[in-house]
Amino acid sequence: MPKKERGLWELYKHDPEKADADIWDRKPDPVSRRGFIKKTGLATMAIAIGSQIPFFRTLPSGLMALALAEADEKTVLKGKEGLIILNDRPINAEPPAHLLDDDFTPKGKHFVRNNGLPPEIEETPNQWTFSIEGEVHKPLKLTLDDIKTKLKHYTYALQLECGGNGRAGFYPPAKGNQWKFGAIGCANYKGVRLRDVLQMAELKDSAVYTGYYGADLHLSGNPDKVSISRGTPIAKALEEHTLIAWEMNGEPLPHLHGFPLRIVSPGWPASTSPKWLKRILIQNRVHDGMKMDHYRVPKYPVKPGTAVPDKDMTIIESMPVKSLITNPKTGIKIKFGQTLDLRGHAWAGDLSVERMDLSIDFGATWIQANLNKPINRYAWQNWNATLNFPLKGYYEVWARATDSEGSMQPMVVPGWNPSGYLNNAMHRIAITVF
Repeated sequence: MPKKERGLWELYKHDPEKADADIWDRKPDPVSRRGFIKKTGLATMAIAIGSQIPFFRTLPSGLMALALAEADEKTVLKGKEGLIILNDRPINAEPPAHLLDDDFTPKGKHFVRNNGLPPEIEETPNQWTFSIEGEVHKPLKLTLDDIKTKLKHYTYALQLECGGNGRAGFYPPAKGNQWKFGAIGCANYKGVRLRDVLQMAELKDSAVYTGYYGADLHLSGNPDKVSISRGTPIAKALEEHTLIAWEMNGEPLPHLHGFPLRIVSPGWPASTSPKWLKRILIQNRVHDGMKMDHYRVPKYPVKPGTAVPDKDMTIIESMPVKSLITNPKTGIKIKFGQTLDLRGHAWAGDLSVERMDLSIDFGATWIQANLNKPINRYAWQNWNATLNFPLKGYYEVWARATDSEGSMQPMVVPGWNPSGYLNNAMHRIAITVF
């Protein structure tokens, strides 16, 4: 911080309201606490943090310091200790970013997204059955043992992300689970290619879309009601990395993750990767199952709060470029002169990540991080960097990924939509240098 600004800090630190009036001739709009200043200015914010802000002049107008916007969460879910529970009926929970530091996401740290109630599994796993019906020449009913013994097995590291990951950042708020950053995971899945199973059923030329049905129960308990049934275009189902999987990280699928059998449609909203697979319906049109029409966004930018006509909505397919800082945990303090090692992950739906950058001055300048290639397509990519901080004070590290087509993460929510989908705003952590 320049000498003049350090002097102002000392002059006004006991009178932040005067500092706001004298130093910064800008007052942010009273937006919300969802990452933005409400009724305070920059000097007041610095006093609340308890530290000067070296790059306060590049802090975007209206943006609240992360240290003031975060709140502690209580967590209690057996086998998922540390996850933040968003809902218990159905069960939905996410890990904070620092719990996603592993190269591959352990079952205990993987987010859980349910729409209904997990079924009770009475069959022995290898006798679990599922059917293939609709626009096929040979409708089939297969057991898990059938596909294990008749088809080649594949193991891939595949990322699954909830379409609503980041919903908590929308204003006005969107309905649904208020996911922050943790509704993402990349585990190793073992199974058979879905396309090999569909070839057994011999698709008709009229086949254009899949419809997936799981054994999960509707929240009402009514066995005639379906909790969710999503699908994808046939082209996605025929991709080599789309699996019918029975293992996760070398073990049978955990019950909350679809034991004994699930679809994995990597890079697309995780709702297209149904758990407890019981039926694949091949359609000659876009699938019309329960909640199929929920995962949609406007075809064009809309003003926040706008009611968008159905005809102007489009189904979400590939997820946008995104990244996380997984180490260190936000809120740490380091000594002045000490370097800081950071690492995290980046992913980009159907695409790959080509560049990873970090900023410590609220986006005024950027530092390129080391970015690894994915272990296979649809695996997230690990990155790392070492940073130095020029002065004592409060900092934020911002992470920005750029995909293989040149799209990069925005600083804030990229575009409001009624359901709060596809928020790929940059992840940031708070650091105090003392």
